[in-house]
Amino acid sequence: MPPPITNLFLPAAGEQPGETFHTLLQAARVRIEQIVSRGQASPPGFWYDQDDPEWVALLCGQAILAFDDGDQPLQAGDALLIPAHCRHRVASCSDDAVWLAVHFRDAAE
Repeated sequence: MPPPITNLFLPAAGEQPGETFHTLLQAARVRIEQIVSRGQASPPGFWYDQDDPEWVALLCGQAILAFDDGDQPLQAGDALLIPAHCRHRVASCSDDAVWLAVHFRDAAE
């Protein structure tokens, strides 16, 4: 039997309404997840400050990521590398936003 297929553009089967995070791959130094946002933004005053870098791609929709030094608008197909401890938050996103996030540990660690 072949391995199951995951469609990156669709929510996983049985997901509830609201923003969902689905781990696609977990290994020693990397975690890949699909994030389906339905217009959710980070709570007021909340900032991500992660220990590891994160490469993120917006597959569908539009979003604005806020950083300490300004906002970064994103549209479908845009990707960026967020360094470790680079404070950021989701300022806004469209109802159809689907993300692919790759969290990884630096090889030097």
